[in-house]
Amino acid sequence: MTHAPQTARVRAPSIIVGLIGAGIQASRTPPMHEQEADALGLRYIYRLIDLDRLGVGVDALPDLLAGAERMGFTGLNITYPCKQAVIPLLDELSDDARAIGAVNTVVLRDGRRIGHNTDCSGFAESFRRGLADAPRARVVLLGAGGAGAAVAHAALGLGVERLSLFDADPARAAALADQLNARFGDGRADAITDLAPAVAQADGLIHATPTGMAKFPGLPLPADLLHSGLWVADIVYFPLETALLREARARGCRTLDGGGMAVFQASDAFRLFTGVEPDPERIRAHFAAMGTD
Repeated sequence: MTHAPQTARVRAPSIIVGLIGAGIQASRTPPMHEQEADALGLRYIYRLIDLDRLGVGVDALPDLLAGAERMGFTGLNITYPCKQAVIPLLDELSDDARAIGAVNTVVLRDGRRIGHNTDCSGFAESFRRGLADAPRARVVLLGAGGAGAAVAHAALGLGVERLSLFDADPARAAALADQLNARFGDGRADAITDLAPAVAQADGLIHATPTGMAKFPGLPLPADLLHSGLWVADIVYFPLETALLREARARGCRTLDGGGMAVFQASDAFRLFTGVEPDPERIRAHFAAMGTD
């Protein structure tokens, strides 16, 4: 008796991605990506590459990228403190990443490393959903690093008329202001060294430094500078209610937490890694199910 040959079952290749950064053990990015992939029937593995756990610094980036390529990674998310340091190691940049000067997503394809910035699009979408009617004549941005640069470009793209940049490194704030004015027009951005008068006159405050994260607790500015005429947006999402947002709400400010930016930047990165359209609302539900702490 003969038997019909069995057709071998072909399994779809695994998509392997990772996050490179320091102190990232609490990141919610891996479950957001993996749960969305499960919903779409994709074999998806997301790994944390934590500089602190590995006992290395930013100077290890060349080896980490090369290792990811050798192990067949599809791509990498990049976070603090590597968003700008990774750029010289890449073969190509998207238009947004080039203009912003920071990368949070690297696609590894056909032997090339292609840098993108989904922080910018992620913040913009979150703002459109959470503070669409907020006044935007004058806004203060705290932080001019990689995340700050992305948020600054998003803010001016959203119609902020004047963006004042404050950073612990005044030269970095000045350099970002020059970059923004070159892209959006003279006078749209300025670097400041005195927060009090700028915040007093501002419609909004955007916080884009690591302060408030579990690893860096505290406030990024004196609480008494906050006033009820101010809206406050924070990009930190773990914890979701930062000390800054708690103080701002207590003083009557409208607030926007970092959850929306986390969801929408993850959604955009997922699309870049997989070529598959994700469902942002489903990712938002994944995120919400993980709690607020």
